[in-house]
Amino acid sequence: MTAAKVGHRFVTADGTALYVDVSGPADAPVTLVLVHAWTQDSTEWEPILPLLPPDVRVVRYDHRGHGASAPAKPGTATIAQLADDLAELVSDRVPGRIVLAGHSLGGMTVMELAERHPELVRERVAGVAFIATSCSNLDRMTLGLRGAAGRAAIRVDKALARMLTRYEKESVPVPAALARPATKWLAFGRKVDRADVRAMTAQFLRAHPRSIGGFRDSISRHDRREALARLAGRPSVVLVGDRDRLTPVSHARVIAAELPDAEFVLFPGAGHELPYERRQGVAQRLRWLVEAARG
Repeated sequence: MTAAKVGHRFVTADGTALYVDVSGPADAPVTLVLVHAWTQDSTEWEPILPLLPPDVRVVRYDHRGHGASAPAKPGTATIAQLADDLAELVSDRVPGRIVLAGHSLGGMTVMELAERHPELVRERVAGVAFIATSCSNLDRMTLGLRGAAGRAAIRVDKALARMLTRYEKESVPVPAALARPATKWLAFGRKVDRADVRAMTAQFLRAHPRSIGGFRDSISRHDRREALARLAGRPSVVLVGDRDRLTPVSHARVIAAELPDAEFVLFPGAGHELPYERRQGVAQRLRWLVEAARG
């Protein structure tokens, strides 16, 4: 088998161009599809790629409104639209069995896929990884703060989302030097690598503001606990850091309760950015899922 790495665009039914990266053997029996987090893009998976076997075919892409993909058209900055985008991409460009790995918003997209495209999930999905994500109760994020500080965090979060949905420019006008400390506190746990903080901050700064503001509203209304039943019965893992401020351990346990056969992994000291902070542990579980899917 000859490995190849290809970067290209996929145009959805509504005319939105998505950036897609494909690597690995074209004739691999299983494809690992990596679905990234809110305000990030497909580059968040770069720490994971070298840790996967060379015979694994990997597809990763940028959600609309993120990275090198086009902004979300009015009314399409929703998780439902992301699930439809994923279904289109898989149906058109990814043959055979697939393993889906979703981080944060990516995990929510996978849940929404099960809700909106159950036949695709039933026929094609051979394994699932939920990485630092949630199936509900994201309308009042306190960021791990309590009392008055937690209530203030909720107000600031909602105000920021409203501001972004009205912002006219194509990128967030915040100097990287100012954004990095907030990124570090919000998204990472203990023993943070500066290069990882810089990488995530760069992703946030190139995301489309109105799109990410719209997605934040959709995230607050996300409730797909019942849809998880459609993903049961296949190899799956639920991964979370015990210092995750955005999708805390309690949220991961709800997912695990709906997928009783899933491996539940708690990473001490880690925050929300498991593909950076615990790249070895994440890659190990993804390798296992691919091997299980190969049968």
